[in-house]
Amino acid sequence: MLLIQYPKCSTCQKAKKWLEAHHITYTDRHIAEKNPSYEELRGWHEKSGLPLKKFFNTSGLLYKEMQLKEKLPAMSEEEQLKLLATNGMLVKRPIIVDDKTVLVGFREEEWMEKLL
Repeated sequence: MLLIQYPKCSTCQKAKKWLEAHHITYTDRHIAEKNPSYEELRGWHEKSGLPLKKFFNTSGLLYKEMQLKEKLPAMSEEEQLKLLATNGMLVKRPIIVDDKTVLVGFREEEWMEKLL
């Protein structure tokens, strides 16, 4: 299981504590140091079944600075994926990836249902 996270993110810290409390082993990946690639993001998006917008960190400074709320609706899915692959700070976190599951963001109920 892969945990993609940003160490200073309080939600990511909660997610790590939750995983450790439930004795779930994972590989930790710092999103700003190793940004997800276009291919990874495309695969995770397909596997997750989520709308692509859910992969954007809509509360992040970069999202707001780039005025993506206004721009995303006019962009194709491919353009959005390429944009996400340019900077890890655009990507919502944490992300959990395993063989069957991709979870974006930390919602404890969802994690309990999908990971336990």
